[in-house]
Amino acid sequence: MAEAVATLPPLPDQKAKGWEFTDLSRLDLDAYEPGPAGASIGAVAGATVLPLAEAVESQPGLVEGRLGALAPRHDPFVARNDAAWRDGALVHVPAGVRLEEPIKIELPLDRSGTAVAWRTLVVLEEGAEAEIWEHWSSPGDDVDALLNSVVELHVGQGATLRYVNTQDISEASWVFATQRAQVERDGRLDWTALGFGSTGGKVRMETNLAGPGSEARVTGGYAGRAGQHLDYDTTQEHAAPNTSSDLAFRGVLAAGGTAVWRGMIRVDPGAQQTDAFQESRNLLLSTEAHADAIPGLEIEADDVRCTHAAAVAQIDRDQLFYLTSRGLDPAEAKSLIIEGFLESLVERLADGPLRDEISAALERRLAEIL
Repeated sequence: MAEAVATLPPLPDQKAKGWEFTDLSRLDLDAYEPGPAGASIGAVAGATVLPLAEAVESQPGLVEGRLGALAPRHDPFVARNDAAWRDGALVHVPAGVRLEEPIKIELPLDRSGTAVAWRTLVVLEEGAEAEIWEHWSSPGDDVDALLNSVVELHVGQGATLRYVNTQDISEASWVFATQRAQVERDGRLDWTALGFGSTGGKVRMETNLAGPGSEARVTGGYAGRAGQHLDYDTTQEHAAPNTSSDLAFRGVLAAGGTAVWRGMIRVDPGAQQTDAFQESRNLLLSTEAHADAIPGLEIEADDVRCTHAAAVAQIDRDQLFYLTSRGLDPAEAKSLIIEGFLESLVERLADGPLRDEISAALERRLAEIL
């Protein structure tokens, strides 16, 4: 193991591209020992749902050629995950199967001093449909641990995947997540992400629209307070013609909280008729909060429509005055403005249990940071 660790790439510093706003100098990897995940993986009829290590042994045909195919091995955290992972989940949905119930994966980060290397592999064959909820949590904010996760989402031709990843780990812990999806011809991905916990780290969310007619909708939200630095790095890559993507992030930061969102729309040569949109909006609840929003475009085709928007602002004083002048106390008025700011995220989700869960999670987090 020592020899394997010696060959791993060094951790990035703030001179490395993409890490300019996230400082890892406080991170001491030697302070964490490999630990078990203790995850709960719910089964649903019609799909193969297994611990990933078990699937590698018992169902190699479902894993070979897919595990590790999407994750960038040169990344320092992916490389460490490759070398150390023991726990994970496989979800495989056969061609034409449409699951009636969501598959739920619960991953607790509950032991201080442990480093959990976790992998999730999702494969939807042609025409399949599934909804997967993956939740990372801690029992309290005194857990000092590290989570290094790799998620790979394979969405086959004409398949539909709704993937939800929510994290509410301890605010003393670190989270590093590399998540990449590949969507084939006429496939659809609806991806929702919430980030509330961690002291620092980075979450990378990359979508590759690999087949003509494929589409992706990505909805993200985060809320932080003093001592937290939240970092989301998103990519929408259009690798085929007639593809579309729509990404929207909202962030709320209380005093002392910081965040960075960096987004990239990449249109490859030949990916004509691309329709792509991205936006990030941050609401600062104090002058002592800080956010950076950095949208980007790399376009190598000439028949496209690509737009982006980014904003960082504090609570509008005129709105606050209007509400207090109608009888609301300042705390109620402030809460109402924040709820309205986040409501646009909830409205992007279809009516049903998922929308209710996300709305309730946002309400609970706002109660914590206000």
